[in-house]
Amino acid sequence: MQAIELQAPGGIDNLRLVERPMTEPGRQEMIIKVKATALNYRDVEIARGSYHTAFALPLIPLSDGVGEVVAVGAEVTRFKIGDRVCGTFWQRWVGGSFAMAEPSYQRGGPIDGLLSAFARLDEQAAVLAPSHLSDVEAATLPCPAVTAWHALFTEGQLKPGETVLSLGTGGVSLFAVQFAAAAGARVIVTSSSDDKLTRAKALGAHDGINYRDNPDWSSAVLALTEGRGADHIIEVGGPQSFEQSLKAAARGAQINVIGYLGGSEGAINPLDIFRRQVTARGIPVGSRESFEAMNRALLVNGLRPVVDRVFPWLEAAEAYRHLEHGSPFGKVVLDHMQ
Repeated sequence: MQAIELQAPGGIDNLRLVERPMTEPGRQEMIIKVKATALNYRDVEIARGSYHTAFALPLIPLSDGVGEVVAVGAEVTRFKIGDRVCGTFWQRWVGGSFAMAEPSYQRGGPIDGLLSAFARLDEQAAVLAPSHLSDVEAATLPCPAVTAWHALFTEGQLKPGETVLSLGTGGVSLFAVQFAAAAGARVIVTSSSDDKLTRAKALGAHDGINYRDNPDWSSAVLALTEGRGADHIIEVGGPQSFEQSLKAAARGAQINVIGYLGGSEGAINPLDIFRRQVTARGIPVGSRESFEAMNRALLVNGLRPVVDRVFPWLEAAEAYRHLEHGSPFGKVVLDHMQ
């Protein structure tokens, strides 16, 4: 079968199309014909060698994707041939606390991802794709959508009328906008682009703040909330934005630390956490249980992921470059049927 491997660290140019032996399903495993995959910024970092963990190479990249079950092994009971499924990021985290996740079973590194014609999945590490979504849309779900859902609902217990502050307009942030709006929350989104703020409002955001025009954007959040602040914050900027997230937080707020797009260096005064009695937590995607709950909500509310651009899967390198340098609004997806 065809697959794309990352053969050496240090850059996107080290992605190579290869032929691998066709895989066979083991006990409680299945083979899927991959229909579409989606990129995350994690994939870019792994390719260029800047990710915080180094993985053994060669490696088939990409954790996120959807495919059709074409073969099943012995004792498979959760799926049948013809089902359309998404793989989970944490292959062994079915439910419960993060203590149940095993780092050695993350798809797309350290175990092979889905950037191939076919892939082998454990039946416990997959969910049915929502029936109303296309393959391109369903491929976007495993990391960014589950991360937003896990932050706001599994951990955050979001309630109608609360205020959600979603930083930026990347994949996780836009899913958070859609989920929070559907749940009856007030949503504030930040961006450096007025056009992106307008598009975010079309997805359900109530207010937008251009952080380029308003560098002190935490004060703008307080002004919009009459001094109260945000109850839930989707923090993707890292240490450089965390200080302002604290200033924008309501008393007893929850700050969900997800990324570090603004850089990994910075200083945080823990007294600011104390003064506001803020809960700050890391959100490492989420469990299969969160994925399944989220899929039910997507179907009931008719929500659809935001897709920025679709590439043929053999043009993966160009898709990587677009994600790294193109400032996309929504997800970058690879169509394996092209």
